[in-house]
Amino acid sequence: MKQAVVFLACILAAHLSFGQARTITAFNKDWKFFPGDDSTAVNPKYDDSKWRSLQLPHDWSIEGSFSEKHSTTFNEGALPAGIGWYRKTFNIPATSRGKRVFINFDGIYKNSEVWINGHFLGKRPNGYISFRYEITDYLNVGNGSNTIAVKVDNSAQPDSRWYTGSGIYRKVWLLTTNKIAVDQWGTFVTTPTVNVKNATVRVETTVTNSTPKVQNVVIENKIINAAGKIVAGKITNGSLSTDGKTTVTNEINITQPQLWSVDQPYLYTVKTIVRSGNQLLDEYSTPLGIRSFNFDAAKGFFLNGKAMKILGVCNHHDLGALGAAVNKRAIQRQLEILKRMGCNAIRTAHNPPATELLDLCDQMGFIVMDEAFDMWKKRKNKQDYHLEFEKWHTTDLQDQVKRDRNHPSVVIWSIGNEIREQFDSTGITIAKDLVNIIKQLDTTRPVTSALTENIPGKNFIYQSGALDLLGWNYKLDAYKDLPNRFPNQKFIAAETMSALATRGWYDMPSDSIRLWPPDGKTPYIKGIKNNTVSAYDKVYAYWGSTHEAGWNAVKKLEFMSGLFVWSGFDFLGEPVPYQWPSRSSYYGIIDLAGFPKDVYYMYQSEWTSKPVLHLFPHWNWQPGKLVDVWAYYNNADEVELYLNGRSLGVQKKKDDQLHVMWRVNYEPGTLQAISRKNGKQVLFKEIKTAGKPAKIRLVADRQMIHAKGDDLSFVTIQILDAQDNLVPDANNLVEFDIEGNGFIAGVDNGSQTSMEPFKASHRKAFHGLCLAIIQSNNKAGNIILKANSKGLQPASIHISAK
Repeated sequence: MKQAVVFLACILAAHLSFGQARTITAFNKDWKFFPGDDSTAVNPKYDDSKWRSLQLPHDWSIEGSFSEKHSTTFNEGALPAGIGWYRKTFNIPATSRGKRVFINFDGIYKNSEVWINGHFLGKRPNGYISFRYEITDYLNVGNGSNTIAVKVDNSAQPDSRWYTGSGIYRKVWLLTTNKIAVDQWGTFVTTPTVNVKNATVRVETTVTNSTPKVQNVVIENKIINAAGKIVAGKITNGSLSTDGKTTVTNEINITQPQLWSVDQPYLYTVKTIVRSGNQLLDEYSTPLGIRSFNFDAAKGFFLNGKAMKILGVCNHHDLGALGAAVNKRAIQRQLEILKRMGCNAIRTAHNPPATELLDLCDQMGFIVMDEAFDMWKKRKNKQDYHLEFEKWHTTDLQDQVKRDRNHPSVVIWSIGNEIREQFDSTGITIAKDLVNIIKQLDTTRPVTSALTENIPGKNFIYQSGALDLLGWNYKLDAYKDLPNRFPNQKFIAAETMSALATRGWYDMPSDSIRLWPPDGKTPYIKGIKNNTVSAYDKVYAYWGSTHEAGWNAVKKLEFMSGLFVWSGFDFLGEPVPYQWPSRSSYYGIIDLAGFPKDVYYMYQSEWTSKPVLHLFPHWNWQPGKLVDVWAYYNNADEVELYLNGRSLGVQKKKDDQLHVMWRVNYEPGTLQAISRKNGKQVLFKEIKTAGKPAKIRLVADRQMIHAKGDDLSFVTIQILDAQDNLVPDANNLVEFDIEGNGFIAGVDNGSQTSMEPFKASHRKAFHGLCLAIIQSNNKAGNIILKANSKGLQPASIHISAK
């Protein structure tokens, strides 16, 4: 490769565009779906006129009914799996003749097989990986139709420890390029040196040449700031070998760069242009966040030279009532809720995430631990990925790293979660292999694995010496001794807490810790109702801790880089400590519908600087009952509690306390709390005894959405008394009607045991709340949601789709 550097001043003069070289088309509309198995559907002439028409992404499992008889079991959400087929008929314009055409799948769960015009393209077992097929040679271009057929086989169960969903649940794209083009995930942008005055941006570009001749090209890299201005660039002349791939490297200097951080996630774009003479061959964009980071064995984590704690949560991929079907707005809403809590990091438990999540983490300022596997060769379920690991792990891990390595949010690679090979010598060989695969593609980020065995002589993944960062799950009592056990190592609490709660349910007394029993069957509290768990921070799985204890253990240790709480949101499946009829988890700081549990405000009081005063529980009890009243607060010295105007005393946090408590003899009326600092009021909160349900109130998170067809408004339904107080035990059935250019995409209420369908026009309130998710339908105009319930004053809300 001969390289000649041309100064930035020549870039614009040299670049002449003759139209769009790369065409990326969203390929998600007008698919046909059949919930069953029919192998003749690969035939282009197959009659699919009776199949259901739909728009991707699609998860057919979430549309089903809950049943303990499903092969998925309650651990996977007690929803159906099985086999399904998808077909789409489309035309390719004559302008694509002589070009290369690909179909890109962001993710299919799972065991997908793909045909184009009857020709078999391939199979991908992994349900979380992105992949593509070239379809150039099998297309009818310019005249005649083309048919893509996809078989999805999720019938072999159980295959997971949580809800997976079924179908083409991530987006699909049609890509058309010239025969000379940037390869799939063909750029790698790094920042070898970063400071406030200068940054070096290193751009590796891999270009494919599918012609039979050596091609001389010009490769131009332009760095564009958030305002759209070119701030730096470089041009390289190169020679591309025949029918192969060539990598070209440029280093570009940026003066006074804007640095990416969790508080100011500034993004540049690297635009890569390939041309021959004056002919534009390709344009390719790559996100760029200029930042430096490092993990220190004694001091923890540093971002851009400043020490900070990673304050993270583990999150599964399902989106509650929407199931696994990816929706960018739904992911954004989750991140917004977490950001308000003070969260700055996400661990993708336990698989490669949707690209939309990483895009949003780049834009919103989240650090990401990007995780590859939940198991290696040793299974956790009979039909899980251990069956495919030997054949597919290299390809899957390579594809994950190449796809995700340009995201500034991705700071840590994880090769596995609680892998069973840590307990035998095979863990040494496999860990070295996986880390080597990553290091061949990216040496800029540390590699970890979420470990449970913290005795060095018993942990064979640790003994491999391959990990850059030791990730620990639980066993917080050993945290302080980790530097002695593992000298000169770097640490992060990869998974913590496993505390349990049902939003709005409270058991007394609140100052006795209750453990989930190891057998998972024995009720941990006499008289428990409806598989509920107290929302006081006092219940946790026997391997975990309360939220307060877990956070206290991490925040005091300077060497501990941070933590990831299990979990940010409740998720479908894994409802331990319970079995059926529980069908979703209890671990979340936030429930499945997106309603915060009380402990959310503990984190907010610890992880943010904004004033917090959260008073709970509700104030509807039997007269004379002793009720424990808790308050989370910050930016204050004390909190004083009042009942019906009488002071019940002042409480101050002591030692490791993260809340204060009063034990109160209940009487109806008004409970009030005032937080003070230096004797001056900071915040005031009150809770009133609610009367009988009288009315409905609708609150939309957004009353203006895009009309493009996949935007959402999340509408909270509140059951109120006549004085507008939330009724904490209300379980009224709410019926929905919708008018205009939208539809109800899902309903929920956050209950872990509700058997109501997620795809419906009704929902019972759970502790006074439920949720309706409104989606636009590709047409501009007004959407009106009406909510009715027997005996209650109805409500309606207008949402504008533009």
